[in-house]
Amino acid sequence: MGDDNQRVVDLVKELVQRLLYTSSPSNIQNPNAFVPTQQEYNQAVKYSIRILSSRMTPSIAADDSAMAESIKRRLATAGKSSDALTFADLYSKFSLKNGPGSINNKWAVLYLLKTISDDRKIRKNQFPSTNSNGFFDSAMSGGLPTLFESDERSGSSGTFGKLSKNLSAGGFNSGFDDVRALADNVRNLRGLGNLENNRGDWSLGANTDTKSGNMKKLKGLWDNSRGLRTSEHLGKQYSGGILMVSKDPENIRDMAYREFADLIKEENEVSEVILVRDVLYACQGIDGKYVKFDEKADAYVLPDLVKVPRATRIMVRKLCELGWLFRKVKGYITESMDRFPAEDVGTVGQAFCAALQDELSEYYKLLAVLEAQTMNPIPLVSENASSGNYLSLRRLSVWFTEPTVKMRLMAVLVDSCKVLKGGAMAGAIHMHAQHGDPLVNDFMKRLLRRVCSPLFEMVRSWVLEGELEDIFAEFFVLGQPVKAESLWREGYRLHAAMLPTFISQSLAQQILRTGKSINFLRVCCEDQGWADAATEAAAAAGTSTRRGGLGYGETDALESLVTEAAKRIDRHLLDVMYKQYKFKEHCLAIKRYLLLGQGDFVQYLMDIVGPELNEAANTISSFKLAGLLESAIRSSNAQYDDPDILDRLRVKMMPHNTGDKGWDVFSLEYDARVPLNTVFTESVMSSYLRIFNFLWKLRRIEHALIGVWKMMKPNCVTSRFFSKLPHAVKLQLILTSRKCQVLWDEMNHFVSNLQYYIMFEVLEESWSEFSKELEAAKDLDDLLGAHEKYLYSIVEKSLLGERSRNLNMVLFTLFDLIMRFRSHADRLYEGIYELQSRTTDTSRDKARVLRPSSNRSSDSGTWLGEGRKDITRRAGEFLRNMGQDIDAIAKEYSSVFEGFISQLPMQQHVDLKFLMFRLDFTEFYSQSQLRPSTGVKVLL
Repeated sequence: MGDDNQRVVDLVKELVQRLLYTSSPSNIQNPNAFVPTQQEYNQAVKYSIRILSSRMTPSIAADDSAMAESIKRRLATAGKSSDALTFADLYSKFSLKNGPGSINNKWAVLYLLKTISDDRKIRKNQFPSTNSNGFFDSAMSGGLPTLFESDERSGSSGTFGKLSKNLSAGGFNSGFDDVRALADNVRNLRGLGNLENNRGDWSLGANTDTKSGNMKKLKGLWDNSRGLRTSEHLGKQYSGGILMVSKDPENIRDMAYREFADLIKEENEVSEVILVRDVLYACQGIDGKYVKFDEKADAYVLPDLVKVPRATRIMVRKLCELGWLFRKVKGYITESMDRFPAEDVGTVGQAFCAALQDELSEYYKLLAVLEAQTMNPIPLVSENASSGNYLSLRRLSVWFTEPTVKMRLMAVLVDSCKVLKGGAMAGAIHMHAQHGDPLVNDFMKRLLRRVCSPLFEMVRSWVLEGELEDIFAEFFVLGQPVKAESLWREGYRLHAAMLPTFISQSLAQQILRTGKSINFLRVCCEDQGWADAATEAAAAAGTSTRRGGLGYGETDALESLVTEAAKRIDRHLLDVMYKQYKFKEHCLAIKRYLLLGQGDFVQYLMDIVGPELNEAANTISSFKLAGLLESAIRSSNAQYDDPDILDRLRVKMMPHNTGDKGWDVFSLEYDARVPLNTVFTESVMSSYLRIFNFLWKLRRIEHALIGVWKMMKPNCVTSRFFSKLPHAVKLQLILTSRKCQVLWDEMNHFVSNLQYYIMFEVLEESWSEFSKELEAAKDLDDLLGAHEKYLYSIVEKSLLGERSRNLNMVLFTLFDLIMRFRSHADRLYEGIYELQSRTTDTSRDKARVLRPSSNRSSDSGTWLGEGRKDITRRAGEFLRNMGQDIDAIAKEYSSVFEGFISQLPMQQHVDLKFLMFRLDFTEFYSQSQLRPSTGVKVLL
């Protein structure tokens, strides 16, 4: 030990000697350079030992590069650039020197040199003063510890006095022993930091014997630590010593803390350890010894009879909020699971409860950790109190920060989802996930992945398999048992209340249609090709067809899967409808036969069934009409159509009343079987039936006018017959025939233009638009929409819609007037033929008189057997009566027709304006409305 001490002293002396006596180039050139004396050398050695024996530590980080840069900046700032460069060169060599014999702690050397330099500058700037506080002035200003005043004032007493004498005499061995003794005293003294503590005490480095003596000296130093009194006090009692601060050797501070702890125990009837344990019980929904659940207050409370500080009571109440929230969440889970067998909780509700239970499991783990920490006693309030592994109320509040946020959120979700289920529950939970707090956002996403798992599985199963796995009615697609023809329109629909908010309305419609397409192919079309299309869709979307392939937060993947599945399955469905079931061919067949587009077939059918339809409706045989229909098909180009299409065309007799003719009840129908009846439903076929009846009646009117024309057509026989008549009868016959001819022309003009408008402006134009939309259709809904638009266009443009009801009634009134005209024309020309038969040869009279006629008038039938004068008289009367009847019909027809023309501009369809232009292109009827009278006189 002695050898080590001697070696340390020798090193110190050598260091001081190098710092003081090593010559430099400036000293050689300057003979007056400063050369320290022996006394200055001894003082420097004492100064060095004072530094080395002190317990001062730097307050900055150990960084040698930063320290070197600081020294260079200081030299450069002081105007010593050359010194700064020299220092930089020396430091570079110093820092690169490593290995044996080198200095490891280079930063400490730099810091020592910098501190010595700073201390010298401080001493040069300060004037010596007897009022100096010695150690305090130097330490407080950031410098080094110093001796008090001078060696003369401190040379007789104290440890450093002895050390100084030893150093002066060259006795470094004893001096170093004094340094070691000083270090032992330093360990027993308090640090400088305790100076500022109210409970801190001073312990000086003198040889004190008793505790009371130390306390008196400390008290005197504390009271006289400022100004001259402090300097004098220290100079008298501790002259020549080093003032050091150490911890209290008598644990005075700990004693004070124990007194403080005893005071706290007196104020608290219940210890904090018990309260912490009760709070943990409350957080598990269990009543503790003191903290119990109050039903009236609906909270965990600490009874007022328990004596605790108000701050502690408030903290307990805040901490027990977590228990109240846990009680709510746990109660919801228990209640839901208890009523599961009896009531429809639903798969989404079960997943929600499972997710909550998982979160509570993590919560239980936290409580288990905290329970383990409660076994450690809470230490007294001291410096090391924060480092122990114990649990206090304040620490518990920190532990409960994050669980309280999660539990509060779960309680809010429980309140929101009590009466919800399925997609509605998932949507309500999703609304709470829109939060800016990352903790809340992550928690909600984790919860929603569990909750939405059954819902996304239902979507996957519906889109890829067409299976509706919804036992508890939680899915936003509802199915109901219907007939095959109503499967697409009524079998499935969206349940808006169960549509979650993270699925848009358009995406929901696409999901609904995709599943419907699969079921339509499987049930109605008996096709299995959709399975391959679904597999291709899943592969294109990058998802799997297995369960669990989709989840919450993967909305883009869901949209991609639905889009790909819908595109492929809808395309396959249209291919099946167009190719396998020939949808376009059936639409064309309906147009040709029900809409009377096959001209030769319609004309032949009307010719052969006309005589039958003239009979009463109750006497007509539907089987005979069916045979006539087969004859019309075989006699026209319809025979070349597909046999499957011709087999679907049938005769239908509508319900009839007494007095109805066959024309009023005859119609054709087309048998649209599955899956075509999805498009051609009963309501659609009833609309086609209305259109057929309208077109059939229009054709009948046209056929009737053609029959009238055949009867009115002049020939050579009629011309010879006119030459034989008396002049008065002849004039009357010519006038009546001209009236009939003019009225026929007017009616024929109307019917021809109306028929042209219906066939070309309505049927052909609508069919052209329908064909274009069929080509552009992407799914069955587009196809249905295109057909509905096609049918609606025909109904509205044909004046059969609701908005054209009044105009339709006027139109049918015109049809009735035309049929009345046909009846009167038949009577007129039958009378003329009978008159002709009475005035011609007897042989030809018999053949003409026996001509069958169902509309022969009673007036003309009485002519047989009468004389020539009587025949002439009765012929004149007959012609005058017929002329009056024709005038009445013409007047009524003109009035009704003008009303019809006047209503056309008020219709909303633009195409009806073309009908008005065609009917009144010469503005004849527009001008006739301005004339005082209408009728045959105007026409003549």
